[in-house]
Amino acid sequence: MPSPFPGMDPFLEHPDFFPDLHGRLHVHISEALQRLLPPLYFAVINERLWVETSARYVEPDTDVIHGGAKAKESDAGGVAVAARARTEPLVFEMTDDPRSETYVEIRTRVPDGGERIVAVIEVLSLSNKTPGEKGRDLYLEKQSEILRSAIHLIEIDLLRGGEHTTPMSLERIHRKAGAFDYHVSVHRFDQAGRLFLYPWRLETPLPEISVPLLPRDGVVPLDLQAAFTRCYETGPYGQRVVYEPDRLVPPLGAERIPWLKQVLGGQAAKG
Repeated sequence: MPSPFPGMDPFLEHPDFFPDLHGRLHVHISEALQRLLPPLYFAVINERLWVETSARYVEPDTDVIHGGAKAKESDAGGVAVAARARTEPLVFEMTDDPRSETYVEIRTRVPDGGERIVAVIEVLSLSNKTPGEKGRDLYLEKQSEILRSAIHLIEIDLLRGGEHTTPMSLERIHRKAGAFDYHVSVHRFDQAGRLFLYPWRLETPLPEISVPLLPRDGVVPLDLQAAFTRCYETGPYGQRVVYEPDRLVPPLGAERIPWLKQVLGGQAAKG
């Protein structure tokens, strides 16, 4: 069964579902591009790795550990009181949580037999858009490096929540595009003073975007709606997602709830 929505399925933005969609999108984007790339070009799925460290407090067996001095009994013959107590540290257990994220690289063969990275395609993740996350810091560092290099950067933001992450300020995009839910940012190294934006609303399909190659080789089209549809059809979402308005994370504004209920009502009628 297809997604009930005409474009992005907002229920898949939930933290339980989006990491799976994130990985699948890179696979299907890579496959779609591979069929269209000219000779000597190819798409590669790569991986970014980092470690999140967390600490868990370990409760002590006893609150106070008595020192070596002999305890004295009270005059009333009551509870013994320690003459001296030794200060004990709090105990924390450190754990490492290895994490990884995929992304797509478009590469080409070069005359010496090596490979050149021409473009990087990133589907932004929950970690990329969460302030304070090590994954976000690592992503912004990589983003900055690519923006200064001779590599195109294509960023696909399918998350309504979280911190704005693509290079153009959110206020400036809103002034030009009005209200939008999702967008794609394309930075071409051969047009460094420009940023190409594809903003769209939840009510419309995902766009077809132009993915730049080396300047002499033009661009190739990437149909994001087709890639998303393929993810949904081959993924577990029809079985996992419970399509009820109060389960939507992040929620929609009150003015769009009637539209949401209409979409979900249409799905129920088909079912």
